[in-house]
Amino acid sequence: MNTFLHHSENRGHAQIGWLDSKHSFSFGSWYDPKYMGVGSLRVINDDTIAAHNGFGTHPHDNMEILTCVLKGTISHKDTMGNERHINAGEWQLMSAGTGVQHSEMNQGDEAVHMLQIWVIPNVRDAEPDYQQIERDPKKSPNEWQLIAGPNDNAPMHIRQNAEIKAAYLENGHSLEVKATQKFNYVHVIEGEIDIAGQIVKPGDAYLFDEDATIVAKENSQFIWFDLNN
Repeated sequence: MNTFLHHSENRGHAQIGWLDSKHSFSFGSWYDPKYMGVGSLRVINDDTIAAHNGFGTHPHDNMEILTCVLKGTISHKDTMGNERHINAGEWQLMSAGTGVQHSEMNQGDEAVHMLQIWVIPNVRDAEPDYQQIERDPKKSPNEWQLIAGPNDNAPMHIRQNAEIKAAYLENGHSLEVKATQKFNYVHVIEGEIDIAGQIVKPGDAYLFDEDATIVAKENSQFIWFDLNN
């Protein structure tokens, strides 16, 4: 089995007052040629946004942009006419397509903790789209929760041959990963897990290409990116 452990301490780190961001892959002013993404997965930013601050209106195009809110509420507004609040336990998928502008603001009195995930689409210049779901894996522990995928069974449709699944695994429980595509990339949010004998801790990620069993060494939350390219 081909594997790679991406240690949390090897992530990029940007702090600009109201934003504390850790970059799994090269982003903004942080560049490392060893960390340019995995297949179509291009960005995982672990962002903490201070109260009454956020990202002002800015453009995107030809990117699938997912937001996973872990704590607090982020307020989204875009040029498609969407004005939505994304609460902890909810996910958003914005398909930028031909181009869209949006803002993401923390209007609350406490910091927001969220993940920003970018996936390169397999179709360019499509119509922009917005989707949002509630999928808190802590409400249904010890099973995979499908977040996004290319097929009709997915709660959010992503323009790529990729599935994104989340799980909250209680201490001592296990989940199977079936390697049906080229890359399996598991990113740990909290806790500690064992993947085929490899310990993976918060902020770490593990890349592998064969079936594996995930065992929780303590209560743990993580995301599995099942990537074809």
